[in-house]
Amino acid sequence: MTDGHTNLHKHTGLYLGIFALLVVGTIATVGASRVDLSHGLSVVVALLIAGVKASLVAAVFMHLKWEKAPALWLTLVLCGIFFAALLLLPMLAVQDLPPQVKIGTWG
Repeated sequence: MTDGHTNLHKHTGLYLGIFALLVVGTIATVGASRVDLSHGLSVVVALLIAGVKASLVAAVFMHLKWEKAPALWLTLVLCGIFFAALLLLPMLAVQDLPPQVKIGTWG
């Protein structure tokens, strides 16, 4: 019974550290939204901050930090590449628009 509590106390510092990093990441996201950047660059910065925060959560709270199976890591990398390709796909479609169409409007 005491082993479970000892194990919990051992990881409490790590969990609090990750919580502090997530708070800092949230503040960085709000700060980045206040900076006057071009639209594309602001999206890239927001996605980078969100990616770092998601990686922290996945690594520690989903226990991926201690995972040794290469098949799991290969699957995660392939999913990440596929996700990045899906994000870039609309950018490729914009090049096919006729020149008179204004991007970002409904008309």
